[in-house]
Amino acid sequence: MRKFVLIHFLLFLIIAVFSKHPWPFLMLTVAQIAYVPIALRFVMRRTDWLAKYYLYLAIPAYISVASVQLFSPEWAAYPAFIYYAFTVVIALNGLSRFLQRGFTNIEEFSIDLGLMYIALGGGWYFAYVADIDTGFTPLLTWLTAIHFHYSAFLLPVFIGLLGRLNKPRSYSIYSVLLLAAPMVVAIGITFSRWIELFSVILYIVGLAGIISLAWRTRFPNRLQKWLVGISFSSLGVTILFSVLYVLGNGFGLTSVTIDFMLRFHGILNCIVFALIGIVGWSLSIPASVYEEPSFPISRIKGKQRVDELGISGRHSGLVDDMKHYGIREVSPRIIDFYENTIEYRLYATVRWRKWFMPFAFLYSFISRKTEQINLPIHQREVEMTGDIITLDTEVDGRPAVRAWIRKVENSYAFIALYSHHRSSTDKEFMNIALPLPFSTMTGVLELIEQGEDLQLTSKKTDSASDAGIYLSSKLGKYFRLPLEENFVVREEVDGSLMAKHEMWIFSIPFLTIDYRIYHS
Repeated sequence: MRKFVLIHFLLFLIIAVFSKHPWPFLMLTVAQIAYVPIALRFVMRRTDWLAKYYLYLAIPAYISVASVQLFSPEWAAYPAFIYYAFTVVIALNGLSRFLQRGFTNIEEFSIDLGLMYIALGGGWYFAYVADIDTGFTPLLTWLTAIHFHYSAFLLPVFIGLLGRLNKPRSYSIYSVLLLAAPMVVAIGITFSRWIELFSVILYIVGLAGIISLAWRTRFPNRLQKWLVGISFSSLGVTILFSVLYVLGNGFGLTSVTIDFMLRFHGILNCIVFALIGIVGWSLSIPASVYEEPSFPISRIKGKQRVDELGISGRHSGLVDDMKHYGIREVSPRIIDFYENTIEYRLYATVRWRKWFMPFAFLYSFISRKTEQINLPIHQREVEMTGDIITLDTEVDGRPAVRAWIRKVENSYAFIALYSHHRSSTDKEFMNIALPLPFSTMTGVLELIEQGEDLQLTSKKTDSASDAGIYLSSKLGKYFRLPLEENFVVREEVDGSLMAKHEMWIFSIPFLTIDYRIYHS
């Protein structure tokens, strides 16, 4: 790694010595020639497809940047486009990494988003060199390219590396604020100074938290702790001058000029934040703590009729024995419901949250075609009827699969394929597959006794839990969706059962289904 770092900085020094452009332009060049490839090397895995073709793609890109800086030819747009194409490839690699994992491990998502943001930096660089009219002055176009190389690429990568070492609950909040800020800045510059000021406030809050976290993190050695801490802390200084610039440029309250920002803000970011940060992280690169799940996924995908699912018989319940899940203390009636489900009648009241109603209405046109998660828009109670059939293990790929088919009147509401699996921590989970077009959604639920009540939840109770909602397709087998669901089943005084099914998206509630369940 140290040889790699030295080679790229040596290449930059050669370009800097013979460059035909004024020195401020080197702030972008050093990012392109040194900071981006080094940071990319920090996070690029051997399994990434980009790693296999890196040299074939990177060398032409770096030569292109050097040719623009050294010779400034009339045809400079062509080599600039080569570099832009390279950043698009990096962005696609970031997207590919994200699709393999989904909305989990915020520190890895931070790195992936940084990889995706770099394409915007490459695009603005190409626009500047090709003299494309962006609606802004050439200087502002160039500064925007710098913005997306430093604040939108390096900062998310550094944040992700920090999260690999230390990830308290507050880390997610600070990370989200900083990851959203680059796009909010771009929107603010384009449309409104108020939005630009708001983006700076996001930076301030997020940076304050990350700086504090960096100094409280345990690093492999003291030198790295100081270098990384100084790197993050320098942004705390530059952001204060960003506030003064926005107040002056947008509201006329201060006299901080763009020339001052270019010299002070730019150099501080270029040398203290980026250079010291790169050196600091190169001393010891933290490994990712993310481990891909290994639980079984149903092979059944797409819209398939019940008689096409490989029926091997019918069954009375969703499970054979609830003791298999360690359930012993809950109400006997609840246990009987899961073991003899077909003997019960279900009445459901579906309540979409008001904010989600437009999306639910649009989704209803899709659900009618897929006949999956096809729920009423109204809040009137409906009876869900259906059957439970067993499927051939060879067809589904999981053990003891039961398809619980639920209908509302003559329309399919759910075709849920119930199975189970045991995790690496020797805990049994309910593994429920819902076939979707070209994919399968899998809900992995943990069963928890709450006195005589039973809770089934996709929320993780510990870091090793398999619980969650996943989407499997050709793009990724274990894509964690930003969805959570929770069931609570309880017995009423009259012997009937009540169940509440709640769902969240990005931790925001959007659906509640209340069930009344009677033994027929």
